[in-house]
Amino acid sequence: MVKPRILVVDDEEPIRKTLRMTLEYEGYDVSEASSGSEALEKIDKEPPELVFLDIKMPGMDGLEVLEEVRERTTAPQVVMISGHGTVDTAVQATKLGAFDFIEKPLETERVLLAVRNALERKELQEEVGRLRVRFERRYQMVGTSDAIDGVREAIARSAPTNATVLIMGESGTGKELVARAIHGNSNRTRGPFVQVNCAAIPEDLIESELFGHEKGSFTGATSKQIGKFEQANRGTIFLDEVGDMSARTQAKVLRVLQEGEVERVGSQQTIKVDVRVIAATNKDLKKEIEEGSFREDLFFRLSVIPIRTPPLRERQSDIEALVEHFVASFAAEDNLRKKHFSPQAMERLIHHSWNGNVRELRNTVERVLIMAPGDTIDVVDLPESIRFSQESPTSQVEANTLKEFKETSERAFLVQKLRDNGWNISQTAQVIGTPRSNLYKKLEQYKISQESDG
Repeated sequence: MVKPRILVVDDEEPIRKTLRMTLEYEGYDVSEASSGSEALEKIDKEPPELVFLDIKMPGMDGLEVLEEVRERTTAPQVVMISGHGTVDTAVQATKLGAFDFIEKPLETERVLLAVRNALERKELQEEVGRLRVRFERRYQMVGTSDAIDGVREAIARSAPTNATVLIMGESGTGKELVARAIHGNSNRTRGPFVQVNCAAIPEDLIESELFGHEKGSFTGATSKQIGKFEQANRGTIFLDEVGDMSARTQAKVLRVLQEGEVERVGSQQTIKVDVRVIAATNKDLKKEIEEGSFREDLFFRLSVIPIRTPPLRERQSDIEALVEHFVASFAAEDNLRKKHFSPQAMERLIHHSWNGNVRELRNTVERVLIMAPGDTIDVVDLPESIRFSQESPTSQVEANTLKEFKETSERAFLVQKLRDNGWNISQTAQVIGTPRSNLYKKLEQYKISQESDG
């Protein structure tokens, strides 16, 4: 187990030695510095988790050192120590970023309490930083295609406003990602982002979920519940799969948009809310309006700014970047070894139909990273649905005679199998059930090569 590093900075040697003995007895890795300049050199060379820093020192005093330390990217926690402490000095040190302030003479229990609390805070800050990186990576918008650039532009234009946004697109195209990007770039970014999947909540409970309920308002309502709209006050509510709401719920949502107020189930009292609404659907709401299952007035209220998320088949040029992004994400988050895709395997991914869009691609990458035995993922490592999703070799064969048809079909079949097996001759021969020597003859007969047919 790695011992936490602590640096003791004081111009008085007896104080440094006493602190060092106390801390080393508790199992910490302790170093010393007798001046501010020496302390900064040691912090830059081998950053500690915690610094005990004296205020009164010749040359740079402790507060000057503290200012410099807090500018470091990976700044340690700092506990100030002083034999001439005043309230003003303690306040100034706290404003500059000190974690704690201890007066001399130093009491062992007080020192050890400060150490425990400071290290816990340092660990918490690092964990928050890791989670923030993971969150940003997870909701990062990847790609440079015209289709995704259009989405980025729409986000940039809509985010600073309070207008309602309707995000339309097939399942798996990143509608939640767009909603979070709008919220994150808006003036409500410090407010809550509350997500509601309207399709996942039973119809008899969705009103209670969205608007809350009073105790005893229905069977099972054993206590008062605050609804999602109230929870999202001063922030953003994301109504995913909004096309699945009942007519009654649609009417109540329309009221929130028009009046800015909600009414809990079982209550006659209205509650004002300041909420921005972003909705998403994979349904054709105009068709739903024609069929009478969605309110036209609600549609117009929701679609002040419509944004369409393109399916993956419309942004094939982004697939390679998305795959690399997912590989890096899974390697970091799930402790998986980084692997790379062969050109042939990547070609299969690029030309796959991806009916499940980015979500399907992400799941596929995770699966092959876990299951592929080597560091290179080849065609044979891909799921069968992708390996054999291309059209049948004979489906587009053009021939005038039976012999010509047989030869053209055989050539197409061999090329396809060689691609499936990464142009490994021995493996392909085994898969198609022919001797390797016979396969070589066929390659020569039909002039098949990886350079021309890869």
